[in-house]
Amino acid sequence: MTANALYELSNLSKRYTRGREEITIFSDLDMAIPHGDFIAIMGPSGSGKTTLLNLLGGIDAPSSGEVRFEGARIDNLSQAKLSKWRAANAGFIFQFYNLMPTLTAAQNVELPLLLTKLSGKERRKRIATALEIVGIADRAGHRPRQLSGGQQQRVAIARAIVADPKVLLADEPTGDLDRASADETLKTLQLLNSEMGKTIVMVTHDPAAAKYAKRELHLDKGRFVEKEALA
Repeated sequence: MTANALYELSNLSKRYTRGREEITIFSDLDMAIPHGDFIAIMGPSGSGKTTLLNLLGGIDAPSSGEVRFEGARIDNLSQAKLSKWRAANAGFIFQFYNLMPTLTAAQNVELPLLLTKLSGKERRKRIATALEIVGIADRAGHRPRQLSGGQQQRVAIARAIVADPKVLLADEPTGDLDRASADETLKTLQLLNSEMGKTIVMVTHDPAAAKYAKRELHLDKGRFVEKEALA
């Protein structure tokens, strides 16, 4: 186990079968992600960026190899145990927000907490805190259609952090935003990383977005080429 590693991937391989053809995404990939890291994963379309994120989040399973989180394997957990692990440890942020249109911002943020045993009072406290952190507390009663794209993504980030996960997995979180809204979203992620110690793994096509991370990992043909992110 690498010292201070939140994640450690060992000999990771992922293959798909398409008709008679077997497609290899990764082969014997090794990777360590320290606690408190902020990584931007870049690479050409089809290079496996989202697949890697899904493996980290326990949404997909490797064909072979191991995915360890704080020293414990998650790649061989049952679906029931994986669901509990995700609820306790991982927050997900997507390109298109995935908000429920009939729910208010506060109700959308509350969704992950409905899987816990927290009281209504404690849930309301956490929702208020999460919305305050992302700077959208004054929109708690608004529904998604009443919010801009940037505001909707802030709600999505609040939803991702409301259960206080150790890692945030973000798949093209600024892909549907204009530059100004994208920068605000990325500054929020930076704050969550620097001030709250959240480990963040972000997939992005945008070099400007990647510069907000501590480091960039370029994925191509199943291998990483690391590049220190510019300040």
